[in-house]
Amino acid sequence: MKRAALILAALTLAACNTTAPPAAPEPAAVAVTPQGADLPQGGGCDGHLARYRAVQEQDKAMGHVADKVYAQIQTEIAAAAAECSAGHDAKSEAMIRASEVKHGYPTGI
Repeated sequence: MKRAALILAALTLAACNTTAPPAAPEPAAVAVTPQGADLPQGGGCDGHLARYRAVQEQDKAMGHVADKVYAQIQTEIAAAAAECSAGHDAKSEAMIRASEVKHGYPTGI
């Protein structure tokens, strides 16, 4: 009888010792530019525009952006550049960020 109770207790405890399934791997980082590519430097709206233009050129060259979308982004970049040239840095930066968000790019490239 004692032996049966010990076996039952051992089986009950063994059932509690299950292991969790392995954790899913972390997603890989998404690169905006090809490895080794350098983005233009600089601050303010001029620098931000230069980097956004460079990313667009790279995406176009790699076939990652459709012609229609590329043309739309170029129109948005031109409008933001006009505001930047007029000294409206904050408005230009907001226009660039809006374009980045609209088209799925990380902001502040």
